[in-house]
Amino acid sequence: MFIPKANRIAVFSYLFREGVCVVKKDTVSPTHPHIEGATNLEVLNLMKSLQSKGYIRITFSWQHHYCYLTPEGIEYLRGYLALPAEIVPATHKKAPSRPEGRDREDEKFAGGEGKPAFRGGGDREYRSREGGFGRGGGM
Repeated sequence: MFIPKANRIAVFSYLFREGVCVVKKDTVSPTHPHIEGATNLEVLNLMKSLQSKGYIRITFSWQHHYCYLTPEGIEYLRGYLALPAEIVPATHKKAPSRPEGRDREDEKFAGGEGKPAFRGGGDREYRSREGGFGRGGGM
């Protein structure tokens, strides 16, 4: 299938920027929801081509193709798009660590007996002793 170079570059740059791409199995959709200018069929065929070369891994579930970039695919797209080695996909970036918060263990066991404060006196006091219709209970 002939795909214009502008659409191919748009799909490849999106895939490299995000590291993943979701493509719905819909060949008649005029546009892809995340990629400007490319049709859904073009994106689907480009992903199949990259998979056959071993540059992405595709998982299919519920009429959607989930495409994950492999390390070989990162190197291929970096060469195709002429990007420096410092730029990495969003899935390979380290998430900022969360700041240390206060210790919540003190509040959880405010009762003093080692039971959490949100529990009442008994562990199952919300159930009646007479039971219901389940196992062992009865009328």
